[in-house]
Amino acid sequence: VAKDLGLQLPAVGDRGVRIVTEGRTQYFAVHGKTGHLVTAERIDREQLCRLVEKCVLRCELIVEGEM
Repeated sequence: VAKDLGLQLPAVGDRGVRIVTEGRTQYFAVHGKTGHLVTAERIDREQLCRLVEKCVLRCELIVEGEM
């Protein structure tokens, strides 16, 4: 994520980068030291998408400050 946005690694923590998903559970996060998108919670496909063949989790990346 940091590489795709052109952010230096120290800036990831300083810029207030965060991931927002629907619902209460935050399944994804940005790793502060690497800038990688990582899973923050166990993702149980059968619980989330019981009757759906194609299971999609949508999220938004928010970066505070100017880009």
